[in-house]
Amino acid sequence: MISLNKVFLAGNLTRDPEVRYTPSGTAVADLNMAINRVYTSGGEQKEDTCFVNVVVWGRQAETSGQYLSKGAPVLIEGSLQYDQWQTDSGDKRSRLRVRADRVQFLGAPRKSDFGAAPRGAEDAPEVGGPGGEAAPRQEGSAGPADDDLPF
Repeated sequence: MISLNKVFLAGNLTRDPEVRYTPSGTAVADLNMAINRVYTSGGEQKEDTCFVNVVVWGRQAETSGQYLSKGAPVLIEGSLQYDQWQTDSGDKRSRLRVRADRVQFLGAPRKSDFGAAPRGAEDAPEVGGPGGEAAPRQEGSAGPADDDLPF
């Protein structure tokens, strides 16, 4: 018997990614996407929207939380995942969602984000040389003081 479980989706996020961590420290992000389809029926152009839940694991979950926000265009490559559980009141629940193997950020960053630190970067520790001290600036290296760039 042959089986294939592969999904490619391109759309926009309907809200900011929700990132959380497992007890072992693995990042997990929930993304919600809207995928629009335009078609013609009876000579009239119509639009249909499909809403899809996506789960992302590991480093891709962390970068999705840092760089993506509501409305961001993304391409998801992954597989379908069927989850079943029972609520505290005994009701059975289930859902079908996409488990992302790859998240590709599409489009350019918003103009207001140009040159700004990624979301959450203000809380990140500085990376420096041995012992945590800031690494010295190297002669001839480009940095924040070199703002005479032609673009």
